[in-house]
Amino acid sequence: MFEPITDMDVSGVNGSEAFAYAGKAADRLNGSSADRNPLAPEKKPVEPDKKTLAGKELDESEQREVQELKRRDQQVRAHEQAHMAAAGGFARGGPSYEFTQGPDGKQYAVGGEVQIDTSPVPDNPRATLTKAQTIRAAALAPAQPSGADHSVAAAASKMEAEARRELAETKEASSPGQIPGGKDGEAPQPGKFLDILA
Repeated sequence: MFEPITDMDVSGVNGSEAFAYAGKAADRLNGSSADRNPLAPEKKPVEPDKKTLAGKELDESEQREVQELKRRDQQVRAHEQAHMAAAGGFARGGPSYEFTQGPDGKQYAVGGEVQIDTSPVPDNPRATLTKAQTIRAAALAPAQPSGADHSVAAAASKMEAEARRELAETKEASSPGQIPGGKDGEAPQPGKFLDILA
């Protein structure tokens, strides 16, 4: 807003004096000189967090909302990075995020996910067992796993149990020459049966 300066007498002023008066007038308009009204409230610069992208100052509730969105954004990113770090080569790409726009016009992550390959390794129960353990660790890696994280961990535990069962069956099938009927349903160790009969 233009405000005329009326309390300066510039009559009879020449050349360099005119520039000095013009500088004082500009200082007074900008409020950046000692000529400023000492009773006027001092204007503090607005902190970057208190402005929108358009330069509008945020009110207190909007500032609180921005702070909460910043906190949530940090939590979401840390959560998804924990999944990524623990998933290793089973992660499919990087994290993807769901964003919301804050009152300051900036985008904040409020949700996210990391895609992890949860399929068993075909015809390899030992590799499936290791993969299931890694998947469970990745699902539970964040400080506060979500409900979805717990569901993935439970599915990984189920995959691990199935892989252990397959390993046990494979071990049983690959142990020829054992005679069934050992103690508590276990196959007897070779040589013990002959020792008993002899």
